[in-house]
Amino acid sequence: MSIVLPGENVPAQHVNLKLGPGLLQSTTSTSSDASRPSIIATRAGTLHHSANGAKWWVESNSRRYVPAAQESVVGVVTHRAGEGYRVDIGTAHPASLDALAFEGASRRNKPNLKVGSLVYARVSLAHKDMEPELECFDAQTRKAEGFGELKGGFVVRCSLKMSRDLLDPSHFLLPLLGGRFPLEVAVGMNGRVWISAKEVKQTIAIARCIGEVDTDGGGMGIEGVKKLLDSLDV
Repeated sequence: MSIVLPGENVPAQHVNLKLGPGLLQSTTSTSSDASRPSIIATRAGTLHHSANGAKWWVESNSRRYVPAAQESVVGVVTHRAGEGYRVDIGTAHPASLDALAFEGASRRNKPNLKVGSLVYARVSLAHKDMEPELECFDAQTRKAEGFGELKGGFVVRCSLKMSRDLLDPSHFLLPLLGGRFPLEVAVGMNGRVWISAKEVKQTIAIARCIGEVDTDGGGMGIEGVKKLLDSLDV
């Protein structure tokens, strides 16, 4: 793990290399006039890679979400557009979601989302010169795998870093809350978290805990969260 700055070369190499947020592949000419691909950082942050070195990305606690392929997001339908929808995912431009980009969708059988509907989707295309594209199924299985319309519940906004933390299986918060009461959570990498619980006070407790644990909100630890939950009687 190391700190990188925009324009800095990154030693990312793998036969099945996949670049995540903050990295870009470019072509650099060498002294022998040959060209070779090089990986450069497009933003400042901490360089990370998967255990096998196949996926590399830069982590930074930026305020605006920059979409990257394969990332999950929570979006709001803003209007219909032909055979699809425009979805606000917190980026500079709205994302497009085809009406057929759902499990089992066909011309005769497709979801009928309304303006204001919430969706949990996967970014299928992300390019700086094109609007992002979304899909509501897993790319490999073609099954929903949790993606699709989110009905009921409540959306909490948090920092992008907090979103990544909640998606980390080793993070303490969601397992701790799940041990107290049943809940459903859909975490978007765009700093939006959809939460649903049986009781209103439980939903409020989840929202409060996410806000308190977020480094932008105080960075509360596990013992502090336990005391907060006790005080909220959940």
